[in-house]
Amino acid sequence: MLSVIIPTNGVEQPAVATLAALVPGAAAGVIREVLLVDRAGTDVIERVADVAGCDFLTSTGSRAAAMAVGAKAARSSWLMFLHAGAVLDAGWIEETQQFVQRVSTSDRPRAGIFRYARSPYDEAGFRDGVKHLLRKVSGPKADQGLLIARDHYERLGGHADTRGAEARLLRQLGRAERTMLRSRIMMVA
Repeated sequence: MLSVIIPTNGVEQPAVATLAALVPGAAAGVIREVLLVDRAGTDVIERVADVAGCDFLTSTGSRAAAMAVGAKAARSSWLMFLHAGAVLDAGWIEETQQFVQRVSTSDRPRAGIFRYARSPYDEAGFRDGVKHLLRKVSGPKADQGLLIARDHYERLGGHADTRGAEARLLRQLGRAERTMLRSRIMMVA
């Protein structure tokens, strides 16, 4: 059904946290493949990919370039981009299935973005409250994940290897072409 693309920086713990949250989706048949795209050039993520049964790719350049490499190698008609350390809450599987089905039968292309939630392990201070408020006002950020049909992604030009490419792709979608999903996403690392 969908390919998950996770760019990494050679650090095991964030990648493993994200992969652990995806296991129920793979068991439910929602995930066809997971592609770990490492930018660090170490063998740490290659071992993680081998143990987890993921595809392993390497990329030099920005995180957006790594996402483009993963999208090019992906075999599914739907793509999900997640940062290493992103953990989806339990309701993401059913909502993702419904979203994909609804958009697939519609004549309007749309992309799904997960609702940001602060990690319950973070200490909440005034600064965190301001950051959370700014996030709500300014719109979605790249670390909230992206669920998009491959053909729509390609029509938009995908991820370019330039500074700010992830944010640029979200801006290209605009409010009319994106849906804020109910499922939450947290960054744990």
